[in-house]
Amino acid sequence: MLGKNYPERDINKVFDMFEDTINKGGVSDKCGAELTLINKLFAAMPPEASLYAMMMLNGTPAADLPDSTKEIMPLYVRFLSLADYLEKVDYLRQVPANPSTEEIMRRHKLMDSLYTHEKAFAQPLLGYRINDDLLETDEPSEDSSNNETESTGSSALHLMNCAAPVFTCTDPVKTAMFYEDHLGFKATHLYDEKMPHIRLVRDNTVIVLVESPVRLAPPAMYEMIIYASEPLLLYHELKSSGVTIVEELPEASLSEHASSNRQFVFEDFDGRRICVSQSTEII
Repeated sequence: MLGKNYPERDINKVFDMFEDTINKGGVSDKCGAELTLINKLFAAMPPEASLYAMMMLNGTPAADLPDSTKEIMPLYVRFLSLADYLEKVDYLRQVPANPSTEEIMRRHKLMDSLYTHEKAFAQPLLGYRINDDLLETDEPSEDSSNNETESTGSSALHLMNCAAPVFTCTDPVKTAMFYEDHLGFKATHLYDEKMPHIRLVRDNTVIVLVESPVRLAPPAMYEMIIYASEPLLLYHELKSSGVTIVEELPEASLSEHASSNRQFVFEDFDGRRICVSQSTEII
């Protein structure tokens, strides 16, 4: 669709136009989150990114943009899709008194097309996603001088998706096989990257294995801590798989007044000691 007259350079005015349309209602519940996500991504990028977005919004083909825009083309596609969606919503609000058959068919077609836009709303984009817990709709109270975002260092965008410790191994393949066979991880061999490695993934835990003629000495009691909402289940799983448990998991009743968290420690293929500790947070 994209028939509106938009500013040539000021993307903030465009976002204001989007917000006005959203505030009038009749849009998807996630439309506001989509606008927030796109707005924050453009704010974190160089000004040229917004300039090229405005050029596309005003009709410049993607093929005429610099090659550097290809890396963030999904952002431009979502930006244009949101603009198209809101134009359709604006058009559908204007109900003609005596619509022709062609007009009725056109409106039906536009209504059916809205879902195509809506299914992408608030979905991850360029590796970022909206943290729904921080999308507050109410105004903060006057006495809350330090809000949650400031105190935790978090934001409405999850800019850090995951962290992975790097384990040095004399034979990463054998170590990866141990983690797959005994610990339930899935291994991906990435030899074509700047640092060839094997990536191990299970649930929200990621480990990177790299080859080294000698294994580095552990810096502390454990080389990694895995936080689990209920370590008892993981404890029995690993024990039944033949994993060496070097520190047993205490009974829950004995841990209530203990000075340390409820945990157990197991040993991997290379002799690393990995602690599984009970998480106190709701995941």
